Formats: sequence, structure tokens, C-alpha cells
Amino acid sequence: MARIVVIGGTGLIGSKVVAKLTAQGHDVVAASPATGVNSITNEGVADALVGANVVVDVSNSPSFEESDVMEFFTTSTTNLLAAEHEAGVAHHVALTIVGTNRPQRIPYFRAKTAQEKLIRDSGIGFSLVHATQFFEFVGSIADISTDGLTVTLPGALIQPMAADDVATAVSDAAGGGPVGDIEVAGPERFGLDEFVRRGLTFRGDPRTVVRDDDAPYYGARIEERTLIPVDGARIFETRLDEWLPLNPPRT
Repeated sequence: MARIVVIGGTGLIGSKVVAKLTAQGHDVVAASPATGVNSITNEGVADALVGANVVVDVSNSPSFEESDVMEFFTTSTTNLLAAEHEAGVAHHVALTIVGTNRPQRIPYFRAKTAQEKLIRDSGIGFSLVHATQFFEFVGSIADISTDGLTVTLPGALIQPMAADDVATAVSDAAGGGPVGDIEVAGPERFGLDEFVRRGLTFRGDPRTVVRDDDAPYYGARIEERTLIPVDGARIFETRLDEWLPLNPPRT
């Protein structure tokens, strides 16, 4: 069993990862600003990593503004990797996104690509878990694409998955040795507009979803297959129609 520090360990994915790794018998530290560990300021990082074998980074930027998100991921990752070298950490696991290695102009993806490069160049064994969009994002995707009662989204393909399945993929990576890049996804493929339409319809949301393939997704136009996994990805079983009844909108 390993000592594993989970950066972002009190958030949506992190709390689930902590629970899964603890259930497997690992010695797990849930590290976040709420527990006195701040990877931006470096507060508490060195102390949290004492004796750690593995660091899992599932933290996320509080702002999606282009310069903010780049600053967050590069600063946080640089600080973590330096502390891991000092502590003798053997394995760095990071949650990232399917599509970062393909041509696209999404600012958030560019920041994740910069994070991935820092990890690959660090000299520490790594596993990068590239996940598709989460079911949990259906409301926020709709919100950023809404004008009045109309949600305008492209029909680009996605293969979304449940956050609990994402956490399983991350915890499995943390419990093993470094594997480099892996992709994980859900079992169904939708157009982005169809995914949001299904979610809003099930929840009784009055907004209408309109498809426009020139509409931006998080600030940029995307191609049809930017957001779907390649052959060989690990496919989880949870389907959207199974997930929706169990997950009302978060308030």
C-alpha cells in the first residue's frame, strides 16, 4: 500500500478519488486550500508530501479566463513537481482532457497542454488520465452557451462520462505504476447539442437548444472529432439515462 497525496482532494473528483483509494487500503492525504495545502502559494505543500509515494493532481482553476487558467496550471504544476523531486515522489498522476493533443484553440485546453508538458519533462514517472466531458457539466455547458432562452451549441461529437467513473480511472492509475497517457470515456457518443438537449429536457429546463456548428465551445470553434477518444480508450459503462435520475442539478 502507498502513501498518496491527492491535490484537489476535497473537490468533485478529488473527494471521490480519496474515498476510493482509502477503501483500497492506501494511506491517503486529501490536500487542498481547505486543508491547508495551496499549490499556488506553496503553503503546506512540502509538509503534505513527506513520505509520499504518489501525488495525484485533480485540482482545477477557479477562473476560466485565458491568462488565469494558464497561470493556475503552470504555477501549481511547477510548484508540485519541484516539491515531488525534493520528497522523492515516484509517480505523478494528473487528470486532464481528451483532445489536448489535437488541433484546437480552446484556452482551457492550451493551459492543460502546458501542464502536461511540464509533467512529461519533469523526470518523474507519470500517468496522464485524459477524460471526456463529465455528465456533471451538462448545466454549466448550457449556461455558458445561453442567450435568453436559447442555448446555441455545435454538433461536435462527445462521449461524456460520470464523475464517479472518472474518479475510478484516476484512482486505478494512482494505485499502479506510471503508464504515460491513457484516455477514458463513457459508452455513448452524442453531438454536443444533443447531450445538453437531453439533460435540459429531462430536468424540465425551459431553454431550447439550437445546433450551430460555428458556435464556440468554451471560447473557440471545434472540429467534429476533437473531443472524442481514440481507439484503445478505456470505456466505462454508466449511461446518461442512468445517471440523470440520480443526479438533480447542483445548487
